[in-house]
Parts: sequence; structure tokens; C-alpha cells
Amino acid sequence: MSKTTGTGQRSLKQRLKTAKKRTLSSQRWLERQLNDPFVAKAKSEGYRSRAAYKLLEMNDKFKLFKPGQRVVDLGAAPGGWSQIAAREVGSKQGKGRVVGIDLLEIEPMPGVDFIQLDFLDDKAPDILIEMLGGPADVVMSDMAANTTGHKKTDHLRIIGLAETAVHFARQILAPGGAFVAKVFQGGTENDLLNDLKRDFSVVRHVKPAASRADSSELYVLATGFRGRPDKDQDEE
Repeated sequence: MSKTTGTGQRSLKQRLKTAKKRTLSSQRWLERQLNDPFVAKAKSEGYRSRAAYKLLEMNDKFKLFKPGQRVVDLGAAPGGWSQIAAREVGSKQGKGRVVGIDLLEIEPMPGVDFIQLDFLDDKAPDILIEMLGGPADVVMSDMAANTTGHKKTDHLRIIGLAETAVHFARQILAPGGAFVAKVFQGGTENDLLNDLKRDFSVVRHVKPAASRADSSELYVLATGFRGRPDKDQDEE
């Protein structure tokens, strides 16, 4: 409950009463959500998650999307990033295609085709390309691995997830395409950057303003995909 200050104004910061069955970490998460201006803003502006503002900022700065593009959203639930992509490429008007894939079921959304499937499934690349009507122009991932509370372990998990997303993106991206994914600061994210530089013209780290200040969260943004080596080169 908010409280009244000496000036007669109500303090915006709110605290939750600790429930007996609620863990300390979940208590802190709930308090952050309750006091997060981006959470309130997302609700008032009709976005499915606060994460929408991270993608909005990256797109405003780096022009990630163009009308008519094909976009894949890995780990799409609850759909905040897909929502932004659909608006920017014009898929609701039939100018582009956006496909979101997740293990969780996602509430339908105009301009987006959701599929409940593990993107690691061997059939996933072909299924998504068929749904898109061709190779993807943008592959994006705001996925985060389940945390253990051990900083180094959690960092390795999120980097491993990002590396898997990169491998997937290489299979379905069209030449000139872009890739964006969540990582965390911790040292090994530089190895991921160096790996991406082999296949993309420009690779950078981005810290959107909507990322919480106390979070080590970063995004890796790679543009200008050079295309997969041909099959003969792969076999060599």
C-alpha cells in the first residue's frame, strides 16, 4: 500500500506484505513489477509486456524493421515483441509476416501467427519458413533461461540459449537479415559477439533504457547477414 508523505502527497513506491508461501525472490520480483513505470506504461498503452519498449528503442535507433519483412520471434510468449514487429512490418495489413514460436500457448494476436513448438525441434526451421512464405529477414529472441541464483551458472545458461538461437537464425535468415537476442554481462558474451562477426556485417551490444538499471541484461544486435555457406563448403 502506498503511504502519505509529509507534504501530503502519496509516495509512489509500494511494498507488498510478505506472504508465508512467497519466496524472497518472488517477493522482490512482485515489488519491482508493482513499482516499475514501464509495467504501468505497457498496461496503459496496450502492450503485452514491458519488454515491448526495449524492442521499440532498438528499432528507433537501429531501424531493425521495414514494411513487408518476414520476422520470427523465438520464445515469443506473451507476445510483446511480436506485437511491435507486426506493427512495424505491416503484417496486419498483409505487407509482411510475423511468426512467434514458444513452448507455451499464446493468446492470438492480429498480424501474428503463433505456433506452440520447441524451436529446437528438427522440423522447426522448415515449418517456420513455410509459415513465413520464405526465409526470415529478422530473427529475434528475448528468451531467458530459468535462473538458479548462482550468477556464473545463470550467465552460462543465458549465453548457451543465445548461442542456440544464433545457430537457428543461421538456418532460416535471408542474406542481409538481422538477429537480436538477450544476453547478460559476464565475460563470455564477447565470445558470442566474435562468433557473430563471422556471419554478420555489423555486431553490437545494446542496453535499452527500458532494461532495469540494476540488471546485467544486454542485447546483442547483428545486422547484414552474409548468408550460409553453400552445401559443398559445409561438407568440406
